Amino acid sequence: MIKDRQGHIVKELEGQNKLLKKLYSTSAGRCALKILVSPFVTHLGGLYMSSPFSKTSISSFIKNNDIDMSQYEEKKYKSYNDFFTRRIKDGQRPFDDSKDVLMAPADSKLTYYPINDDTILEIKDTKYQLKDLLQDETLAKEYDGGICLVFRLAVDDYHRYSYVDDGQIVSHKKIKGIFHTVNPIANDYYPIYKMNSREYTVIDSNNFGRMIQMEVGAMMVGKIVNYKHSIATKGEEKGYFEFGGSTVVLILKKDTVKIDDDIINNSSENIETRVLLGQTIGHKGV
Repeated sequence: MIKDRQGHIVKELEGQNKLLKKLYSTSAGRCALKILVSPFVTHLGGLYMSSPFSKTSISSFIKNNDIDMSQYEEKKYKSYNDFFTRRIKDGQRPFDDSKDVLMAPADSKLTYYPINDDTILEIKDTKYQLKDLLQDETLAKEYDGGICLVFRLAVDDYHRYSYVDDGQIVSHKKIKGIFHTVNPIANDYYPIYKMNSREYTVIDSNNFGRMIQMEVGAMMVGKIVNYKHSIATKGEEKGYFEFGGSTVVLILKKDTVKIDDDIINNSSENIETRVLLGQTIGHKGV
């Protein structure tokens, strides 16, 4: 379930979710996924989505997802990916200049996790411990007692994301995705081992301590495009996702931020909170 900041239930289109559930929950679907996520097929899919031939899908996508195009820059799109990475008009997602306010990095559905030894993060249908998500146990330990915020972007969301505070960029790491199935002898069940491709930036932020901002890509065509920055500037675009639902993750240390109560309460009931880029989600300190 998803709720907006006023507590109203937000309806999400189920077509993509039903397809993914079918692919992951049936042996035939998992066999199809094995082909779909192969480098060759992924490359071909990316080429098609960036080609003029893909433009024919744009109008039906806008209609089926009821997208308000008035908030986006007016232009003629060269491909589906050109449309998917469309820019919003100036002023549509303003950031608050207040130093003690934490803002959402993207239009998304937000889930809050307190970080402890038992924390299991669910990101794009894969469960991670923080050390596995970061592939760095030492770094993960620095965030014991802190919080993790998972911003899930659906295909109809705005797919550009921003920095949430000013600061110095310390490091950047890329992690390749993994997908394979195992077919036990005399067993028609295919277990899945899957870790999505992801990139994360460690930032010494001015107001929220040393934070981590991560982008997680889709298994198939989805691609992360991050700009090369030496400093982070609050509200500045950090990068964008090409076609595919994707996720942004913020990891913050203990006592650096207090997340708004509605988000915490929703998450405790397995409800995602609908947030917009630049919307206030918490405040500095405890």
